[in-house]
Amino acid sequence: MDALAGLLDGPRARGAFMIRACFDPPWAVRVEDRAPLTVMLVVRGEAWVLPDRGARTRLRAGDLAIARGPDPYTCADAPDTAPQALILPGQECRHPDGRPLNGSMDLGVRTWGDRLDGGTVLLIGTYPLRGEIGGRLLDALPPLLTLTPEVWDCPLTPYLCQEIVRDEPGQEVVLDRLLDLLVIAALRAWFARPEAAAPAWYRALADPVVGGVLRLLQDDPAHPWTVAGLAAKAGVSRAALARRFTGLVGEPPMTYLTGWRLALAADRLRETDDTLEAVARRVGYGSAFALSTAFKRVYGVSPAEYRGRVG
Repeated sequence: MDALAGLLDGPRARGAFMIRACFDPPWAVRVEDRAPLTVMLVVRGEAWVLPDRGARTRLRAGDLAIARGPDPYTCADAPDTAPQALILPGQECRHPDGRPLNGSMDLGVRTWGDRLDGGTVLLIGTYPLRGEIGGRLLDALPPLLTLTPEVWDCPLTPYLCQEIVRDEPGQEVVLDRLLDLLVIAALRAWFARPEAAAPAWYRALADPVVGGVLRLLQDDPAHPWTVAGLAAKAGVSRAALARRFTGLVGEPPMTYLTGWRLALAADRLRETDDTLEAVARRVGYGSAFALSTAFKRVYGVSPAEYRGRVG
């Protein structure tokens, strides 16, 4: 599992969801849900994304935007339109003065707004929880990134428009996978652009030697890897691998593996009820004690304290 997959791993467990938003101008929605990742795809009309800090961005039909939280922002038909609704954590919707909306803007299956035939239609997907694995990627993103049809034409739009309003068995799973595919494809397109500051490990995946080693470490972290074993898999000497890996990734292979294992452990502690012994075995530590020692050295708290804080 690489960090692109880890960003979206287990979306139902993390509470990911998609909606269709339909509005007629004037409209504005204040978003304070603190979600680490929200994707917005404009199907019809246009919208402005107005962060509290940073440049405002105008989106037109076919544009896709990804907002990296937790900072709040406003989405509106125009920069000067006053918000009509407030989105809080837990998908709670209120009037700007704090009164509950009580479903007054519900328009049907996964559809929200003021009228179904509104001049603006957006598909919005949100991942409310941040994991340590996905955080490695999120930290490399700007607060708001946009892709236009000139640089990336989204082939999923028609299918998403059909599927998001269907109410059939297994529909949430279908939408989860479509949302994952949309975000992964968008991020790959973004990191391919010259202005994107892709993290070193992401760029290193393209290297014929280091890329293969990274995938081995990410896909099977519990294996008792050594530099010699990795070098043999890659068909190079230990010294050559250590030098090339460190030069491209910014840290030696075993240091990278330790960070990856501990990030996986942190996510398991957050998302499951697995015992510490089970988590240790899953991520490549021989005992709960060994994992606890390494975890506290990096995160500053014991695994039990970490689980209590994020649980």
